[in-house]
Amino acid sequence: MEPKERSIIKGDFFPEPVEVIKVDKRNGGVVIHGRLIHSGDIRNWFLTEENLREITIQNTDFSTKGSEAFLATEALRLRYAYLFDPYLAVSVSKIDPLPFQIEAVYEYALKLPQVRFMIADDPGAGKTIMAWLIMKELKLRGLAKRILVVVPGHLKYQWIRELKEKFQENFEVFDRNLLKNSYGSNPLQEKHHIILSMDFAKQDDVRNIIASSHWDLVVVDEAHKMSAYKYGQKVKRTHRYKLGQILAKNSTHMLFLTATPHRGDPENFQLLLDLLREGFFATTEMIEESIKSGDNPLFIRRLKEDLRDFEGKPLFTKREVKTISFNLSDPEVELYNQLSDYISKQYGRAEQENNKRNVAFALVILQRRFASSLYALLKSLERRKERLEEFLKAGSVEKGEAFLELEELEDVEDSTEDEILEKEREWESVSLAKNIEELRQ
Repeated sequence: MEPKERSIIKGDFFPEPVEVIKVDKRNGGVVIHGRLIHSGDIRNWFLTEENLREITIQNTDFSTKGSEAFLATEALRLRYAYLFDPYLAVSVSKIDPLPFQIEAVYEYALKLPQVRFMIADDPGAGKTIMAWLIMKELKLRGLAKRILVVVPGHLKYQWIRELKEKFQENFEVFDRNLLKNSYGSNPLQEKHHIILSMDFAKQDDVRNIIASSHWDLVVVDEAHKMSAYKYGQKVKRTHRYKLGQILAKNSTHMLFLTATPHRGDPENFQLLLDLLREGFFATTEMIEESIKSGDNPLFIRRLKEDLRDFEGKPLFTKREVKTISFNLSDPEVELYNQLSDYISKQYGRAEQENNKRNVAFALVILQRRFASSLYALLKSLERRKERLEEFLKAGSVEKGEAFLELEELEDVEDSTEDEILEKEREWESVSLAKNIEELRQ
């Protein structure tokens, strides 16, 4: 069966129905130039004479049943409904968005020719609602069929539940069990709506599977966890950041959600924005200038104090920050000064070792213990001394070094108090000693 020009054809060779633009005969078959009906992509396929017998041609006129013609026109009407209802996703969803949410979605993100955008509003602003609206609009406009959502592990099922309840969208969790049951195939190629945990996705074998799949839209919640850090000219990329690089390369549209984009580290922020559009901001100074001038197409950030309802009333009460002073006794002052001196010396060595962030964080735990209670500090120092003496007796400096992955430091934010305490006890034994004599000192 040979397709004619301007026909709509279906077959296993095509990811979706194809509108034929042109057919060129070649030796042993034909080359079909066509447009994918849903995504609008223009592609070429070479089909042999045998392949042509397996495709089916859809009628494109109204010589068919009236009910089928009605469905065809109704599908076309729905496809272009967003042109007549600019807030179509709002109309078909069970939500009542606030004005600043509508602004972020329709005045910023969806006006971009390609949505590569970060929503960085304060906590409580409803960033997930904005993400869902963008996702729904792109689907309704035929721009996003394959969607991947990457979230912290504890949020997977919350996203699935709320997407189903409020947007009638069905997503499936991609985890180790699904991977084991795939029998060597790639489930990400077969499924179009997937949610997965960021820490599951960062694993080497899973990253390789993700790298072989292309997505129309990728949404990343808590995107600041995809961190990279600059030490001079050297860049340390975490496993999560490497995941972000794969997602950035393999997606058309990309949306980041985070309440803490900057984290007090301008270079870290620049590297995060590079995942959206690499090299868009050449320096951190350019980012600061774009924020001041309001000319910033990559992200939007509003503070709680700026958020208003439709009547212009503030949604949150004004925050008041106060510093409470207190007095230390003379022995407490002496102890604090000696502790600070100890940490400062170790911090200086950490800078020389290009391991500033890791070791400094581990040592600052001692100051946190001091702020908690003198007893807590005493126990931490005793554990540190005992642990380092064990390394000394073992006669091995290597055993005295504790390497901290940057992800470990960030994972603490989502941990329970008991988990934090357990992890910090591991970090108390960090040492930068290069030999036995330094360890003894």
